[in-house]
Amino acid sequence: MRLFTLFAAASSLALSTGAWADEAPSTNDDGTFTLGQIVVTALRPKGIEISGETLTAEAIYAFNRPTLDDAVNVMPGVIASNSGGSRNERLVFVRGFDRFQVPVSIDGIRVYLPADNRLDYGRFLTPDIAEVQVAKGYASVLDGPGAMGGAINLVTSKPTRALEGEVRGTLNLGREGEYAGYTTYGRLGTARDKWYAQASFARNFQDHWDLAGGYTPTVGSAEDGGHRDFSRTVDWRLNLKAGLTPNATDEYSINYTRQEGEKNAPLHVTDPLSTQRFWTWPYWNIDSIYFLSNTALGDRATLKTRIYYNTFDNLLRSFNDRTQTTQTLGRAFNSYYADKAWGGSVELGVDISSADRLTIAAHYRRDKHVEWQQGFPSGATEPPQTNIEDTYSIAVENRVAFTSALSLTLGASFDWRDLKKAEEYGTPPAGGAAAIFSYPLRNSDAFNAQGQLVWTPDADTRVNVSISSRARFPTIFERFSTQFGTAASNPGLKAERATNYELGISHQIGAFHIEGALFYSDIDNAIVSVRPAGFPANATQRQNLGNAQYYGGEISINAKLGPTFDLGANYTYIHRSFDIANPAPGTMVPVFALTGVPTHKAFIYADWHPLRRLRILPSLDIASDRMTSTTAPPPIYYETGNYVVANLRVDYLVTEQIELGFGARNLFDNNYMLADGFPESGRIFFLSARAKF
Repeated sequence: MRLFTLFAAASSLALSTGAWADEAPSTNDDGTFTLGQIVVTALRPKGIEISGETLTAEAIYAFNRPTLDDAVNVMPGVIASNSGGSRNERLVFVRGFDRFQVPVSIDGIRVYLPADNRLDYGRFLTPDIAEVQVAKGYASVLDGPGAMGGAINLVTSKPTRALEGEVRGTLNLGREGEYAGYTTYGRLGTARDKWYAQASFARNFQDHWDLAGGYTPTVGSAEDGGHRDFSRTVDWRLNLKAGLTPNATDEYSINYTRQEGEKNAPLHVTDPLSTQRFWTWPYWNIDSIYFLSNTALGDRATLKTRIYYNTFDNLLRSFNDRTQTTQTLGRAFNSYYADKAWGGSVELGVDISSADRLTIAAHYRRDKHVEWQQGFPSGATEPPQTNIEDTYSIAVENRVAFTSALSLTLGASFDWRDLKKAEEYGTPPAGGAAAIFSYPLRNSDAFNAQGQLVWTPDADTRVNVSISSRARFPTIFERFSTQFGTAASNPGLKAERATNYELGISHQIGAFHIEGALFYSDIDNAIVSVRPAGFPANATQRQNLGNAQYYGGEISINAKLGPTFDLGANYTYIHRSFDIANPAPGTMVPVFALTGVPTHKAFIYADWHPLRRLRILPSLDIASDRMTSTTAPPPIYYETGNYVVANLRVDYLVTEQIELGFGARNLFDNNYMLADGFPESGRIFFLSARAKF
């Protein structure tokens, strides 16, 4: 009934709009690959302006944000964080929703890890990205399932001229000016009348990063300060594309992306060594080949297709101790993942009339997850265990323009998941010797609905109101993982659901462009860990027992205060509350609090050109306290403290094609942390060079 009520409310209020990526093939002068875009509802910003839903390549470079988590942290409503713990992964929250609830895509092709979807956003590089799209709250059903709280899409670039290229290099220096690593990027492409081709490559090498000067080691600490131990990472990505543009409306493109990563994991700075894990990832690799097309069917219809084949290969190694040289204890292991995914989508859009467009989309994806583990001290290796799952989605969206200023978009989709195989190695439920056994196979489905109204009374004003109810299916980990014997499986775990409401306004007032939004999200059937009656004291099970409310507002201002001076700022307020709903009698609910998201967050910058060839770009990252927890059970929850981090960049244009720059991040060497026991980087200096042709 709730979904039908949403539809009725949207229709009666006439408060909904849809904006969508261009129906025609890419013609952007800035080289954005529009075939790879998803649906977003805001206008694309210019230069380094920061909007609520799009971050440009120029802004990413200007603020020196080489990884995805760091880049999107400058946007309103988006917050970077750290998982802490032995995984020490970089996180992104969108209006309070985490990596399980906000899908990540490259050119609209989802990057999904079927085992646990624990994406490390620090592994995704940004130098070769034309733009990052962030759909918040209202994520179109046409783009596929799973976007419960929004969606993030990395859009690659494409050439627009007969011969073009770019080369960049950034040398990173520690707080005392010592070598700390580098970032490189190169692109070469050509665009002809009927075809185009391009190759790009980006690499980020981090030898180390430095703790702030204010960090003081405690007695027995695993970290003595200075260079952060085990902070070395290596990541690179290759992107190749070739396309045909036979006429003014059609485009066909084949693309290949190879991404490789290698990382270590810094240790908790206060936990004793005896309780810590010594983990490293020798490889964390993603491979994707995909075909995208856009075909006009007469004057009134457009057909879009996406076909892809993805792989994910990962090795996690656990060692005896911090030397990371021996694997002889029971805590040591080698854990291997070898995943494959293939599928595609078809989207047909038809103009019913000049004011009415109907779009239908169908998605299919098969995920095959294979894992095995080598244990110690025996050195024995498990037989591979396989999980296979098919996911389907059928979506429809109708956009009606009532007048030239008012339009309504209604959308709905039905998603379902078919679990084909779910294997585990260990002692079967019926007892006996260790062997491969199968979990019960349970399928799931979910209905989604949304509506959006957009009113544009003039060229300077836009108002949108939206309601969106979206679900996301739990991962293999959430349903089946025993977490080294501390959890029980729950094959019947159901989908979570969020109903998102938003009122958004953008307006140009003279030199000031202002965007703002109020949002409210109601989450049902949230997945939480509980200890059912009769379970051992250290054992839990994931169940659909959570209800949550996220609400807040965001505002961004971009102002051109003169021919040589621009100012930009954005602010986000987020409140999150979470309740456990009616656990079964005797069920113990572990102490629980939402972590990783500050109540207040802001980003401010000034762009000053005192001379035609000289740019000075200061900026501030600001955030209030955020909740974190200690690692030892039972966890103790506390607030990390607020921070203000100052940054500065200075660029000089040597010629129209060559630019040199230098700058600093965390200029005043602020000592702060986002997760218990894991301080963030202190001062970083950098030197950069860029050449275009």
